Amino acid sequence: MIPEPCSHPNDELMPYSDDDTEEEPDTGVTPDPTRSNGESRDTVRRDYSWQVKANDQYFHQQPQFKSPMLLGFKRSKYKGNAIRTYKYNPITFLPLNLLEQFKRAANFYFLVLLILQSIPQISTLSWYTTLVPLLLVLGVTAVKDLLDDIARHRMDNEVNNRRCEVIREGRFKSTKWKDIRVGDILRLRKNTFVPADVLLLSSSEPNSLCYVETAELDGETNLKFKMALEVTHRYLQEEGAMANFDGLVECEEPNNRLDKFAGTLLWRNSRYSLDAQKILLRGCRIRNTEFCHGLVIFAGADTKIMRNSGKSRFKRTKIDSLMNYMVYTIFLLLILLSAGLAIGHTYWEQQVGNWSWYLYDGQGFSPAYRGFLSFWGYIIVLNTMVPISLYVSVEVIRFVQSYFINWDLQMYYPEKDTAAKARTTTLNEQLGQIHYIFSDKTGTLTQNIMTFKKCCINGHRYGDSRDGAGQLQSHPQEVDFSWNLYADGKFSFYDHYLIEQVRGGKDPEMHKFFLLLAICHTVMVDTSDGQLQYQAASPDEGALVTAARNFGYVFLSRTQHSITLSEMGTERTYDVLALLDFNSERKRMSVIVRESGGNIRLYCKGADTVIYERLHPSNPKREATQEALDVFASETLRTLCLCYRDIDPQEFEAWNGRFLEASVASTRRDEALDQVYEEIEQNLILLGATAIEDKLQDGVAETIARLSKADIKIWVLTGDKKETAENIGFSCELLTHETIICYGEDTSALLQTRLANQQNPTGTSSHPSLGMKDPSFQGTRDRALIITGSWLNEILLEKKKRKKRKRLKLKVPRVEEEKSQRAEPTKEQQQQSFVELACECRAVICCRVTPKQKAMVVELVKKYKRAVTLAIGDGANDVNMIKTAHIGVGISGQEGMQAVMASDYSLAQFRYLQRLLLVHGRWSYLRMCKFLSYFFYKNFAFTLVHVWFSFFNGFSAQTAYEDWFITLYNVLYSSLPVLLVGLLEQDVSDKLSLRYPRLYVVGQRDLLFNYKTFFLSLLHGALTSLVIFFIPYGAYLKSMGQDGEAPSDYQSFAITAASALIFVVNFQMGLDTSYWTFVNAFSVFGSIALYFGITFDFHSAGIHVLFPSGFQFTGTAPNALRQPYLWLTMVLAITICLVPIVAQRFLAMTLWPSESNRVLQHHGANGHQWRPHPTAFHRGIPSRRSAYAFSHQRGYGDLISSGRSLRRKRAPLDPGIPTFGMLDP
Repeated sequence: MIPEPCSHPNDELMPYSDDDTEEEPDTGVTPDPTRSNGESRDTVRRDYSWQVKANDQYFHQQPQFKSPMLLGFKRSKYKGNAIRTYKYNPITFLPLNLLEQFKRAANFYFLVLLILQSIPQISTLSWYTTLVPLLLVLGVTAVKDLLDDIARHRMDNEVNNRRCEVIREGRFKSTKWKDIRVGDILRLRKNTFVPADVLLLSSSEPNSLCYVETAELDGETNLKFKMALEVTHRYLQEEGAMANFDGLVECEEPNNRLDKFAGTLLWRNSRYSLDAQKILLRGCRIRNTEFCHGLVIFAGADTKIMRNSGKSRFKRTKIDSLMNYMVYTIFLLLILLSAGLAIGHTYWEQQVGNWSWYLYDGQGFSPAYRGFLSFWGYIIVLNTMVPISLYVSVEVIRFVQSYFINWDLQMYYPEKDTAAKARTTTLNEQLGQIHYIFSDKTGTLTQNIMTFKKCCINGHRYGDSRDGAGQLQSHPQEVDFSWNLYADGKFSFYDHYLIEQVRGGKDPEMHKFFLLLAICHTVMVDTSDGQLQYQAASPDEGALVTAARNFGYVFLSRTQHSITLSEMGTERTYDVLALLDFNSERKRMSVIVRESGGNIRLYCKGADTVIYERLHPSNPKREATQEALDVFASETLRTLCLCYRDIDPQEFEAWNGRFLEASVASTRRDEALDQVYEEIEQNLILLGATAIEDKLQDGVAETIARLSKADIKIWVLTGDKKETAENIGFSCELLTHETIICYGEDTSALLQTRLANQQNPTGTSSHPSLGMKDPSFQGTRDRALIITGSWLNEILLEKKKRKKRKRLKLKVPRVEEEKSQRAEPTKEQQQQSFVELACECRAVICCRVTPKQKAMVVELVKKYKRAVTLAIGDGANDVNMIKTAHIGVGISGQEGMQAVMASDYSLAQFRYLQRLLLVHGRWSYLRMCKFLSYFFYKNFAFTLVHVWFSFFNGFSAQTAYEDWFITLYNVLYSSLPVLLVGLLEQDVSDKLSLRYPRLYVVGQRDLLFNYKTFFLSLLHGALTSLVIFFIPYGAYLKSMGQDGEAPSDYQSFAITAASALIFVVNFQMGLDTSYWTFVNAFSVFGSIALYFGITFDFHSAGIHVLFPSGFQFTGTAPNALRQPYLWLTMVLAITICLVPIVAQRFLAMTLWPSESNRVLQHHGANGHQWRPHPTAFHRGIPSRRSAYAFSHQRGYGDLISSGRSLRRKRAPLDPGIPTFGMLDP
């Protein structure tokens, strides 16, 4: 057995990503030597378990394709195409929703409490005191869940009811997406979405090419091409042939690998190999192809886009979890209090109750049994310690906060008519606690629009705002391209001097420069509405060809062996002798053409690192161009070098022979071609360089700067190349010139050193201080980590798994198994060490990562840092990451909506994230914390009065208040002020929240709501309850009313304590309110007025006559509250409760002001607006130019060279413009 060679990971390759292992069965089957040319070239035929028969639904209903279900039923393993994200239907809504709600401990507790209250022996409270709040909670929550689920139904119906043409009864008929099945034949039209994963059979394009846009998958708008098998292209063009097609596809099971597919097509006794280039994925959009036909392979939940969506996770906030633990703490406290009071009742019965004849109730219960009944009685009486209205109030606050986000006009994007949207109502306060943001790049940070900004030609830099004489302009003016009939109206340029030089035609190097841009590329051209339309394999290449077009060098058409240009109005055709296409290792492309005079010339463009190695020794403009490259790099532009060389005909003939020989090589063809390319791409003459701007979305740099000041770390996770991702890092100021960048190899070395020190702590090491908790970097300098997906797999030991081949089993020591067992803890240590190291960096950029790796990185940070994470993206490849993070944000307004559908919040632009977090998130956290702290306080102040009363009623579980007061206290009398604080509270304005991002830190550190604040609320409530009980008790102890009657009866005492409590808790809420409005003031005083209004009504004689058993405090309030003595008692209680709080708040604001207090005091003097730091040119900075992202794979070079992409005839342009057809030679 030959061991696999060990090598460093390839930074350019996208690593393998799948949930399953790749099976490699050693079948020993050899290929049939008589197979046709279209058959698979695999040396081993794979065994595939997924079989699809075209136009035969009975085939998929066979028993072997069914899997068992519950109760012996079976269902087909082939999924339908309908997508379902909703949870309920009209039949299941009520039972399922109630089941979910009663899974909450508090709801279930109150249901048990309601049952206990129906037992007369243990209940001293009426059943309605629990039923009314419980029904209110269940009803409000059910309505909210219903509205959320209706929205999901609508979205599902919108997708499932889209239409496409499907073969039915031998004809193409319009069919809904949800009715599409595996094995159906589809016809897809131009600009429509692909409804399932389909095998491309044929199209309207030459050789059945099909151009697709994958914005729905990855956010990229540049076109990609697919191509059908030659045999299906030839025979499956007509409707009748489609209806009679009976091919059998055998392929891999459904998986999440977007870029891989393996299978075979068995048709007409021949077998044909299938790969990813022949598959159209669900979510792609057909472009530049009038129609195409396909066979459905995977449908619905089996499609790759749905497989990449990850598992839907139930998300809950940190405050939710903490609140649940606090409720459990209250449960425990309730049980302990009830048990203690029950023991007190048992003791009282033994000492007093049994010896007091006037207390005999006719029941011969023992003191212990009476104590047992008293325990359950106190569980009922003290139940308000566990506030049932807490949950419904939290739901209402979150629901309204979500609408505040939806209604925020400052997060509205008018260009796309798109507003921010809170797609969930349960995570708002978590927006104020984010530690890490994981962002996609393409379409999230950038617009995926490349623009030609500057260039260097023959050592001279162009692109600054200058007039025709070369003088700098203070007010930039766009260049007028109206002289050029082919000019693209969207192209903007501000250097008039360059235009004058080009139109002057005096500089031959300038002519060669723009000629190279127009001729050295793999762009495809088409016409639409009489205008040229370019389709490029990458947006960079399209930007360069468009720039050449506007400067007068227009690419018009091409054939397999020629290319036609318009050079300053003169049409010329060049013979294309060879096209040396780009790949990620070469980082350059070349074209060899024969000019009209017979001269043979090679034009080449590529990254400066590879071009400068191949330049002729005598290049006088080499240094000047290098300086220009450094200037462009300092401005975060993507650079590219242009060069050429003349080739002698004899040299070309000799090289062309080697080129043709390499082109038909049966093995290692790509390596052979690269070697031949290397021979001719030597001794190049430098023409200059281009500078392209990968345009960021507006406000990205400002947003990142503000979020960084809020102590939020931002990681970029992208599938782009390393150089491209690094360049964007500088553009958005994640990276600066002072940043020390650590790459994959550096990270691997650091982690190996740390792991060695952990395993041998007493041994010697070059870095003995490195440990699990020790910093990986020495010093405090600004550092960033840039790592590729291949290095990530290598470092985290996430290597590609392969199924073991069957071999002869010998009895040997189990060394491999022991090594595997030892490797497991090493893997966890390695992952934890990597997370610790990465989190020491100011910024982290992970490039060439797969959707699964994005989710893995987020999961690792959640696991080892226990930090609150947010993921933001715009494509289907971000869905897994968005679902994994605590909060997922989708960028809407783009063509791809998969990320939005899976997200918790959607925004139109990345820049709105700062307002979502620093304003809405911080306010939501502040409001929720104030709400919870006050809610627990007012309930403890209310409930613990019963405990103090117990010492004076023989621990008999008698209530200190009227039953209706207990019922309405949390519902009406004290709910509105705290609810409005939870909705409207602000410590500082939105402008100051953005101006001072450090205000955000309190949420990250959980400073406003934790167990400390909970116990402080408990203590505060307990002290308030002592005052509420004992001040009236002391006042009533020996007193006499004005009419000679003692006001110290139980009912008068209950009214006095209740009235004092209402004043105290509402005024306390007023003291806790920072942002006063008319609504807040009305709620505080309105709640007090409402209490007295209802109380006087309930104590009236009229209602007692109607309901004598339900209203027993007849006349109590009118009689008691006319006594000035009682009002003075309430004033005393209110004063004792509130004056210490006022004094404490004054001292705290004076001696220990909070961050928000300091901002309010000094924002005028210390406020400043964020401004981007001007980037100056620094000599000696390391080169960080992009190696020119032609594409992530080879371009259209093979298609052009083979002629497979070219039509016989093209539609003409506008009548006034001459037509240059694309004619095959």
